[in-house]
Amino acid sequence: MSSSAAPKPAHQPNDLDALWLPFTPNRSFKRQPRMVADAKGMYYTGPDGRKILDMFAGLWCVNAGHCHPKITAAIKEQAEKLDYSPLFNLSHPVSFEAASRLVTHMPANLQHVFFSNSGSEAVDTSLKIALAYWRAKGKGEKTKFIGRERGYNGVGFGGISVGGIYANRKAFSGNLLPNVDHLQTTAVLSKQAYSKGQPEWGAELADELERKFKLLTDPETVAAVIIEPVAGSTGVLPPPKGYLERIREICTKYNVLLIMDEVITAWGRLGKATGSEYFGIKPDMITSAKGINNGAVPMGATFVSNDIYDAFMHGPEYISDIMHGYTYSGHPLACAAALATMEVYKEEGLWDRVSKIAPVFEKALHSLKGLPHVIDIRNMGLMGAVELDPGSRGTTEMLRTQEVFHRMFFEENIVIRYTGNVLTFSPAFIVTESQIDETVTKFAKVLKTVK
Repeated sequence: MSSSAAPKPAHQPNDLDALWLPFTPNRSFKRQPRMVADAKGMYYTGPDGRKILDMFAGLWCVNAGHCHPKITAAIKEQAEKLDYSPLFNLSHPVSFEAASRLVTHMPANLQHVFFSNSGSEAVDTSLKIALAYWRAKGKGEKTKFIGRERGYNGVGFGGISVGGIYANRKAFSGNLLPNVDHLQTTAVLSKQAYSKGQPEWGAELADELERKFKLLTDPETVAAVIIEPVAGSTGVLPPPKGYLERIREICTKYNVLLIMDEVITAWGRLGKATGSEYFGIKPDMITSAKGINNGAVPMGATFVSNDIYDAFMHGPEYISDIMHGYTYSGHPLACAAALATMEVYKEEGLWDRVSKIAPVFEKALHSLKGLPHVIDIRNMGLMGAVELDPGSRGTTEMLRTQEVFHRMFFEENIVIRYTGNVLTFSPAFIVTESQIDETVTKFAKVLKTVK
């Protein structure tokens, strides 16, 4: 049977239908897509040639600026030499070179690394290592984890389970890991609103961990506590002064591993190699990704203590130490990018630059206090957030934060980020004072016109 209807092309270069975007309202996005075509330094370029200032470093990750020539050259050179090799019973020199280089930036007790492909995988890896570690130590009963309300620990089932963001957990709540508990959030606006850096109030909230050990569970059954030094994706929540130190003390007292989830804070975001270094904490594991290689190639890394690593090295010599890994663990291109990124951080003094420009960033953000709808401003290093009163908008309307995000992109040519009622900023370490001023000025302009 013939038909007069023309067949639909198998592929349309500008058809948006095939792609399902993550963490995105797809229907509204595809009605008015926010597109970028290339990037350099602090700027994206749209398909129409429009320059767009990136004040979120991609997604917390492009710390040295987009398309840094040294990093792209390293990837190109590695791709021409060795495109891929697994780490399953085989390896390649650059994986060992990257591991040896990266651990030099870790606390002295963390001198071993397990590679993965993302922060989510780094977190799930840390949880599996914790369980396997205690079994290797003859304490297989230690199977429970404690995370934190409003914590974000990735999107694997392990990470969602220990994470404490309601929207992320809701759809999957019936199938999350058992034996998981959560500490209350440290964010209490009535006590901490408009704090600059670490809030003065809230260290005592850490004592809830000891109460949980004593009242809600037996500490002899707890494998690990996992916590972000600065909770990022939930809206930049700096820890109260003394809070992390107390968490470390309690974990040590009850023989529980402490995992610092540093997917955002590691590699300079606070002006140090890690948030653990910034706060003077020595965890048992650190998870990282994002800034480890400037976001250029997917890469995650779980750094473990010497004690944890050594516990796996006493079994039969010809049996795998841990039944875990990924096809792309320690990918040659990712490792080459990581090595080049570490060189860029060093040669350009970017971590020191964060420390120097952070006060400028702080002052600019806090200048927004008193503008319409603003109920809190938070900052730490080059992480910043402005929380808005959500108002009474219905489900058929944009959130206030969503509208500001949308208008900043289309009207002011600036990329920031929104999560719920919070707008967040995390510029690359090469950001200038004038770019910070431009962002805050345009942000204030938009805020004043939002109802």
